[in-house]
Amino acid sequence: MYLSPLRSRIKSSYKYRLITSRKQAVLRKSKPAYQTKPSRPEMGSPQESAVLYRNLNTRFLSLLRGRGVSLELDNGLSVIDASGGAAVACIGHGDQRVRDAIVAQLDKVAYCSTLFYTADVCERLCQELVSSTHGHMSRAYIVSSGSEAMEAAMKLARQYFLEKPRPEHQRAKFIARNLSYHGTTLGALSMGGHVSRRAKFEPMLLSNVHKVSRCFAYRDQGHDETDQSYVARLADELDREFQRLGPDTVCAFVAEPVVGAALGSVPATRGYFKAMRAVCDKYGALLILDEVMCGMGRTGTLHAWEQEDIVPDIQTLGKCLGGGYQPIAGVLVSNNVVNVLMGGSGSFVHGHTYQGHPIACAAALEVQKIIRDEQLLQNVRKMGDLMSTKLVELLQNHPNVGNIRGRGLFWGVEFVANKATKEPFPVAANVAMGLAELGLTEPYKIAIYPGTGTADGVNGDHVILSPPYNITAAEVEKIVNIMRRLVDDFFSSKAKASL
Repeated sequence: MYLSPLRSRIKSSYKYRLITSRKQAVLRKSKPAYQTKPSRPEMGSPQESAVLYRNLNTRFLSLLRGRGVSLELDNGLSVIDASGGAAVACIGHGDQRVRDAIVAQLDKVAYCSTLFYTADVCERLCQELVSSTHGHMSRAYIVSSGSEAMEAAMKLARQYFLEKPRPEHQRAKFIARNLSYHGTTLGALSMGGHVSRRAKFEPMLLSNVHKVSRCFAYRDQGHDETDQSYVARLADELDREFQRLGPDTVCAFVAEPVVGAALGSVPATRGYFKAMRAVCDKYGALLILDEVMCGMGRTGTLHAWEQEDIVPDIQTLGKCLGGGYQPIAGVLVSNNVVNVLMGGSGSFVHGHTYQGHPIACAAALEVQKIIRDEQLLQNVRKMGDLMSTKLVELLQNHPNVGNIRGRGLFWGVEFVANKATKEPFPVAANVAMGLAELGLTEPYKIAIYPGTGTADGVNGDHVILSPPYNITAAEVEKIVNIMRRLVDDFFSSKAKASL
């Protein structure tokens, strides 16, 4: 999800009145982190910086260092990174072992031109990834971002049908889901249904990507529908979309097993992906699962699809592959797809200058080794259960908390204006970002990941909690307790300001 940057001037909003009012007991001794004068003004001034920021009129917080679950800022604050950025920092910050692995690879070779060479560290990482799929995937393709991974997956799906013994040239369409997110490059943005990110670029987006409904039981399942009937309705919708487009014109159906930034950690209803897999198989289309945000252990298993009793044909992965220590993402390819390419041209007509980058591979290989050797997936499940229990215990009864959902250490909290009707706050209320901005001040000092458009693509708010896999029970308790105080104070002050 795109994070609208921290705004330093919001004098007309209730939040500004909350922060500046010395009558507010909880904040009377603090100033917001983004209004605090930095120790080196030139580092964060939007007028003096050479950085093309996400927002050119904002002075961004400056990070000094990260250690474990904490981030230190140059204004003196130390905040708990309860979201790992965008669910990235899966083993925390500043791990010496990953640093040493990067340095060791630097002593060997930093760059590998994959037109001519391979690097041992890339070979070992890809073998590690393939082996983790229990024989279902046979090749891995390493790139530098989740958007690159989705672009590669789309091209690979198309080439698969062209390379079959009986080529299916007519297959050039994709079906994805509304209010999904798959990346920001034009192909990946076309695949996604993220309204605000698409808005300015609609005339440039692909016309061969079509959308069906999301799987979001909290908002979309009928009162008279069982889980089984809800899944059946969605499967029928997908089937009808195949029929409408022409069953033999579709390359693949694309979806996130647990929807991340666009909806806030929404798992699919049980049985949903088996039903979608069946529809794809019926029409000979591929199933592409986007696990860039929810995969590589974030939901409690290394691959999120392991909990769905299905296997994709192509899988994208990213954030927790390298834990933020290097830019890296990847594509995992099933035996069937690889065998077709091997029996055809024997090549994938695609490439990036920095694919399979040795330094990135070294970082990711060490991160995955730490996850495996320290049995961190077991801790993800254990601490995830604790976080779920505590979130429900401390937040579920709040009048503005509509839904708490997630898996493993990937939890979303959705906020509503009316709990009974599930009416969302209007986008102008700025609830999710307001909570995130307030969280970065005294006395909370917590980083959470905000998202908007949860209800209908424009209105609705959620935040994501996605701490590192090696988090302790004490840290989980601290995060949830801070969240309760943050939510209570934010909505209490909002109510007062509206009087």
